[in-house]
Amino acid sequence: MARVLVVEDDHFVRSALIRQLTEAGHAVRSAGTALQALREVAHVPFDVVILDLGLPDLDGSEALKMLRGVTDVPVIVATARDEESEIIRLLDAGADDYLTKPFSVGHLSARIAAVLRRSRTATAATGAPPVLRVGGLVVDPRRRHAELDGRRLDLTRREFDLLAYLTGRPGVVVPRRELLAEVWQQSYGDDQTIDVHLSWLRRKLGETAAEPRYLHTLRGVGVKLEPPGTDPLP
Repeated sequence: MARVLVVEDDHFVRSALIRQLTEAGHAVRSAGTALQALREVAHVPFDVVILDLGLPDLDGSEALKMLRGVTDVPVIVATARDEESEIIRLLDAGADDYLTKPFSVGHLSARIAAVLRRSRTATAATGAPPVLRVGGLVVDPRRRHAELDGRRLDLTRREFDLLAYLTGRPGVVVPRRELLAEVWQQSYGDDQTIDVHLSWLRRKLGETAAEPRYLHTLRGVGVKLEPPGTDPLP
């Protein structure tokens, strides 16, 4: 059983989802607006959020960003938008999965189970992760806090996940396919997604691809994080 928050403004759709998910054994609460959803997650420890994008007070993609600012609960986006660029944008913004409307409750339940498996596996595997230190870079995965030379880094959720994953493997060339699987939880994707996030991350670390300090790219292979002064990639 999972504690599920359904964020959906359509009364009939919301009622149907609540009934069907409850019959499937889940404990379900609901919200009809983004503001209500934020209040709910601030007071209730949900296992997963089902987020509609067509909310009356705020576009769902903006609501997703706000949710990510206050919680790491897995979010499954329910959307009628099926453009690949939109789906990629939502996943990059912090969604853990998406469903294109209309969908069956069986399909939704399967997606909930898959998201929860990934979340619980990651928690069991990492336990209470140690603070990671590479040169002047300090990353605390538990507190989701990162500093460079004593200065706090203002990172998005995906930027932090990418930095933490690479910092946990200093000096190792991490293949792009591994980054997609472990950071984005995707078995396939566009390399441009990784490149864009690396570019944003480099900017916040005060470096560039042409003059790297911590992040080194081996074209066509992967990315390596190591402290300044280490021999560059061949």
